[in-house]
Amino acid sequence: MSTRNPFEVLADPTRRRILDLLLEGERPVGDLVALLGVAQPSVSKHLRMLGEAELVRARVDGPRRIYAVDVEPLRELDAWLAPYRRAWAERLDALERHLDEMED
Repeated sequence: MSTRNPFEVLADPTRRRILDLLLEGERPVGDLVALLGVAQPSVSKHLRMLGEAELVRARVDGPRRIYAVDVEPLRELDAWLAPYRRAWAERLDALERHLDEMED
């Protein structure tokens, strides 16, 4: 059960960057720290928030935790956003038609 709102969690650019990096493949915290140039406690806090929103999952590999994107909640967000993308596409198409008419 998710304890954090995914939209609230994704509002932070560092958390979005973490998801981008994890989309490339699983990574331990140390790799994320090096790639982000952010202190380890901060990265761990962001990962905890992403985990609470069920956007990442972790597995134990010896002494390390390896993180990966959990795509299912992102699919749900994508499905929710689909009608809004269609509305914007329709508006952009209408603008394009209007501009074409102005040229003629």
